[in-house]
Amino acid sequence: MTTRLRELYANNSREANLLFFMLAAFVLIYFIPAGTARFDNAVLEAVRLTHWYAQEHVILCLLPAFLIAGAMSAYISQDAVMRYLGPEASKPVAFSVASVSGTLLAVCSCTVLPLFGGIYKRGAGLGAAIAFLYSGPAINIMAVVVTAKVLGAEIGIARAVGAILFALVIGTIMHLIYRKEEAQRVVKNTRGFDGSDTDKPMSAIVLFFALMVGVLVFANWAAADSAVWMQIYEWKWQITALLSAALAGLLIWRWHWPATQLLMLTAVVVTAAVIVPSAPELPFAIGIAGLMIISALREQDREWTLQSWDFAKQILPLLLGGVFIAGFALGRPGHEGIIPSEWVAMAVGDNTLTSTVIASVLGALMYFSTLTEVPIVEALMGSGMGKGPALALLLAGPALSLPNMLVIRTILGTQKTLVYCALVVVMATTTGFVYGNWW
Repeated sequence: MTTRLRELYANNSREANLLFFMLAAFVLIYFIPAGTARFDNAVLEAVRLTHWYAQEHVILCLLPAFLIAGAMSAYISQDAVMRYLGPEASKPVAFSVASVSGTLLAVCSCTVLPLFGGIYKRGAGLGAAIAFLYSGPAINIMAVVVTAKVLGAEIGIARAVGAILFALVIGTIMHLIYRKEEAQRVVKNTRGFDGSDTDKPMSAIVLFFALMVGVLVFANWAAADSAVWMQIYEWKWQITALLSAALAGLLIWRWHWPATQLLMLTAVVVTAAVIVPSAPELPFAIGIAGLMIISALREQDREWTLQSWDFAKQILPLLLGGVFIAGFALGRPGHEGIIPSEWVAMAVGDNTLTSTVIASVLGALMYFSTLTEVPIVEALMGSGMGKGPALALLLAGPALSLPNMLVIRTILGTQKTLVYCALVVVMATTTGFVYGNWW
């Protein structure tokens, strides 16, 4: 009888929830202000931002990131991860390795997610993984240099020092809060593990990942006001092609992939590059798809494709949905969404605690691709934004975004995600408030 009552209660609860969501959706659609200029423009901004994101970031940023994350799960020795990044590893070593690794990538808050998921899934401790998650988009050397040049040396230095300290402090706090849970995770990860889960020599593994990271970095190399940076930008695709060729050679040499298949793939990629020279994304995508097809056809390497696909289907829909919502709310850089830009300018127009909190929260919700946060903050400062809120936005914005939060939740769960985001916002607010009032 008790079991029957529980089943009836569960069924009734599901039906009640379904009815609630149906009514909520109907009310939302019924009263939606369609036809008003601001709402229609916000929808267009959401579509335009998602369109831009798909063109500029999915192929060049996310596809190689999924590739690298899948390879982490397939080829990196769990013993190596546990030794240098695991919960029981030396904290100075683990946090230093994670922060330096993230810094070298210099990626946006979305591109770092598959890589973060890869090392965390492989056994990295929560603190080290969080340090990696924050450092990737936040401690970007070129972004710091551009910040100093455009916004002033003092705010550039404050951003650099703040971001480095944030990665270490937030990682440490997350480790301390969840240390008991991490101890249980260590037991679970090491149960039945003999430390020999890869047959590849360490030198080949290191070179393998270095080449893939090189492809990711140079394929996304952005133009900037620097002679050296621009020189590299002009040669970025030639450098990417050389790194890709070296990766193919390594796969033939150490992974024993058939040379004929990789040569055929190279021929297709080169042909696409010659036929459509104005769209380098096409041969880039063909190359990645070809690698995954060859990997899937090889039994000993099929796990690479399967793990990459797992990351893609978990992360990509959430990122696109989050970008759409962010575009609807705040629009693209230089354009307005449903929230008027003058409201933002007025809300962050001084160095009060309220303005700094608003800047941190808005920065955490907005999506910034690499280097775009600098001109946005410059424009806001030109409209009267205080230096404290500006620094808070620079510290919270690149590391967090609404799509970024949605994906982190699927990896860490709701509670850890909320704690991490709260730590970033609180520390960005505190730092910005102290800085703004001190200066």
